[in-house]
Amino acid sequence: MKTITIITLQNVRNYGSVLQALATQKIFESLGCEVGFFNYLRSNNATPWVRIKNWTNKKPLLTKVLIGALLYPTFVLQDRRFKKFLNKHLNVQEKVCTTMADFEELELTSDIYCTGSDQTWNSGWNGGILPELFLAFVPEHIKKIAYSASFGKSKLDTWEKEETCKLLARYQAVSVRESTGVDICSELGCDATHVLDPTLQLDRTFWSSYAGCRPLEYGYVLIYQLNTNKSFDRFAKEFAHRKGLRLVRFCTRIDQILKNGKSLVVPEVQDFVRYIFHADYVITDSFHATAFSINVNTQFISNYPNDYSSRLGSILKLVGLEDRHLLSYDDFSLVEAPAIDFSYANKILDEERAKGLDFLRRAIE
Repeated sequence: MKTITIITLQNVRNYGSVLQALATQKIFESLGCEVGFFNYLRSNNATPWVRIKNWTNKKPLLTKVLIGALLYPTFVLQDRRFKKFLNKHLNVQEKVCTTMADFEELELTSDIYCTGSDQTWNSGWNGGILPELFLAFVPEHIKKIAYSASFGKSKLDTWEKEETCKLLARYQAVSVRESTGVDICSELGCDATHVLDPTLQLDRTFWSSYAGCRPLEYGYVLIYQLNTNKSFDRFAKEFAHRKGLRLVRFCTRIDQILKNGKSLVVPEVQDFVRYIFHADYVITDSFHATAFSINVNTQFISNYPNDYSSRLGSILKLVGLEDRHLLSYDDFSLVEAPAIDFSYANKILDEERAKGLDFLRRAIE
């Protein structure tokens, strides 16, 4: 049995990030691997106080105090919810690693080391190039692979190309989550394979085991919103009204209870799957909420955020659902539009799953 240890972003307190880590573990286990995760915690996400400091950077002192008082309960609740799920479902090492120095102290005994999915290579999101996320601490002679990694953008800035090129050259097999990622790797002389996000690699049948029974007795439009946007809020409210459905908001922060819709305040991780699975419609600016909607065949509308939207465009183009991209907050044509026929999307996903498994089998062998 091959042993594999993965570095990814399971500790960022984001539903999609945690679920992609779970999916990655299940996929490698299905291939006969013994799987573990580095307990990687980015320095800018280490504690609630550090996260508050990042949120309030460059703001006046009184604003810092007010925002801190508001956000602290959110971050404490997030830690409790996400740690509970990770402890139950993920094989994570005990030692917490934050810096390259932490990783260099580890005894590396696995056959393979893997950079996992999510925006592991997004220099903007990570505050620069983080060598540990490129497995720079793993010696040359040990196999290194990347599974469904993401740059989170369509091209690299000039300043990061040279270092990224050197880091990628140390991998024996590379796969990325977006077609734009293939182009980035190609420009840097790295041969990369385009594969699905791990959450899509596992089909509707798998995720149904986490969905449970219908959470609400009435029909609802679920809004999962990562970026503040009042126009988006108004659109979701009006869309739900025209469809004759209740608006339910999946709140990632306590302050979001002030927005329209029934509030679900920092729910359990599996509730992310549950509420999407049983929704009549999902309206979102999130990649993973879009991906889950497609995967479990829930009607959805996707709104592109201002930053890092290439991943949304990539998945919608892949499955032929680009018309579900919301182009205008005044356009309610999707209210009367026919329901999505997911047969083509399901066919494409099945084909891509086969490609993903082929890549992984070759990579671990």
